[in-house]
Amino acid sequence: MSDNISPQPPIVLIHGLWMTPSSWDTWANRYRALGHDVLVPGWPGIDNRTPQEVRADPTPLEGLSITTIVDHYDSIIRRLTEEPILMGHSFGGIFLQMLLDRGLGIAGVGVEPGQPAGVLRLPLSTLRTGSPILSNPFRINKTKPISKSHFHYTFGNDLSRAESDREWEASAVDSPNRVFFEGVLSLPRKRSGITRVDFTKEDRAPLLLISGGIDHVAPPAIQKAMLKKYSAGPSLVERVEFPGRSHRIVSQKGWEKVADYALGWALRHAGAPDPQSL
Repeated sequence: MSDNISPQPPIVLIHGLWMTPSSWDTWANRYRALGHDVLVPGWPGIDNRTPQEVRADPTPLEGLSITTIVDHYDSIIRRLTEEPILMGHSFGGIFLQMLLDRGLGIAGVGVEPGQPAGVLRLPLSTLRTGSPILSNPFRINKTKPISKSHFHYTFGNDLSRAESDREWEASAVDSPNRVFFEGVLSLPRKRSGITRVDFTKEDRAPLLLISGGIDHVAPPAIQKAMLKKYSAGPSLVERVEFPGRSHRIVSQKGWEKVADYALGWALRHAGAPDPQSL
């Protein structure tokens, strides 16, 4: 890399449900090595705590809402001196879309993102992943741990049970139930749902939707339905699918290929140089 290359744009990584910022360690370290300032803020209540610390005391997550989380990231992004590339995984991919809708970011990448309000496609595997939370609406303001067996279905379906259990120990945390309820209840409310976005927004930053071929949580059918909605507008939205990728796509073996594709796409469409091509 030449010493004359201008600084690369910052990157903000947004983690998903049942995870902490450490889920992004692979991509964050790779992007930092390429010259990017990478921010990986935790959701309020998770903050900078380790997965083990969050599991030991999940009470700060009780009652946490989608609006609180998105406003938290909004505030962080607006304090930056340079507009960033935004990337969000899973539920973080919903927040990413909401932040782009607010006019933030120079490019966005949704990594196996969930869908915002107005996208009604809900495959059976997605419903199964949410069933432990949705089965008890009286605990909407509480938290719910993800069992090791359910983690194996949602995140570790490319692994043996023993390997998946080790991943659970390293990364899994409780869910703030309100976030999941609000996301699901928003789906039929295109214009009034908490997760609503303007699919026809003219000045939204370019958006890439990444699908994982064996993802149970947000399978390709969801991103296909989202792309169809966004196609009604003039802003650039594209989708790419990586076969054999589970919901652990950001750390699954071969994650480098996905991370490099995501960054290269974002840099090209944001008008910034891709350091790996220089």
